Amino acid sequence: MKALQFDRFGSPDVILLRDVPQPEPGPGQIRIAVRACGLTPADWHVVDGLLADHLPPLPRGLGLEVAGTVDALGEGVDGVRIGDRVFGPATFDGPTAGAAEYALMPAWARIPEGVTAEQAAALPMAAETAWRALDDLGVQPGELLLVHGAGTTVGEAAVRFALHRGIRVIATAGPTRAAALEEIGARVTAYGEGMAERVSALTPGPVDRALDTTPAGGRIDRVDQPSPAGGSLPTLIGLTGDPGRVLTVSDFAAAAELGVRITTEIRYDQMNEFARLAGEGILVVPVARTYTLEQIQEAAKLSQARRPGGKLMLVL
Repeated sequence: MKALQFDRFGSPDVILLRDVPQPEPGPGQIRIAVRACGLTPADWHVVDGLLADHLPPLPRGLGLEVAGTVDALGEGVDGVRIGDRVFGPATFDGPTAGAAEYALMPAWARIPEGVTAEQAAALPMAAETAWRALDDLGVQPGELLLVHGAGTTVGEAAVRFALHRGIRVIATAGPTRAAALEEIGARVTAYGEGMAERVSALTPGPVDRALDTTPAGGRIDRVDQPSPAGGSLPTLIGLTGDPGRVLTVSDFAAAAELGVRITTEIRYDQMNEFARLAGEGILVVPVARTYTLEQIQEAAKLSQARRPGGKLMLVL
């Protein structure tokens, strides 16, 4: 099969398209014929050496979330059949991962009717991170939640989940996703200088909790300049009055300094719930552009610019 692979760490330039053996599913795993593979910032961190000390030796693949058709079942797998359309996380601890003609999956759910493979492959990481962040932050129905960086895929998923749970939402976002966020029920304002004043003007009372879904450092308006210490986290603390009421999904170093909460334990126990909400149109992660495996360098360049406007997708 054809797969994207790298055998040394570095920039995306080290990624190559190769002919490699198909992976075989282990106990509790399935193999799918991949139709779509979502790209995330985490992919470039893995290529650059993240988790290098915790994974088997190189070569390795990339692509952490996939959708496709079940092709083979590992020992002990039941409840799914050859030919079923599924989506979920791909294994990435071997020589290949999701960006390949065939991929292994440790968890999955059926793709709902009316949802394309590209739309389904956009869901797993954004939905899992957003759901977990809301749970760990402890936000309750009726509370006012500020989602900072709601134009990101995780941020928009968090807004959608929060509104579905009966939580009131103020979102900071740029012009690309602002109208879409307002349409689903969030009150939206711009990020950047003066954000605290704009947020305060939208609510007569305090912000109960704040969720930071921006890239590390919080500066999503000017990626060509260094972030101030803590990015936007001090502003979020000021709006809530308590660092314990703020959670970040990315800026862990600043969180440790400021007493802000973090969430790191990935879990995919809600995959069927994500599928249900996607089928009902409640959970949507916008797909900005699609690429072939051969176009990985072009996709990586746009992804690293931090302005993709939605999920970038490899399609097969």
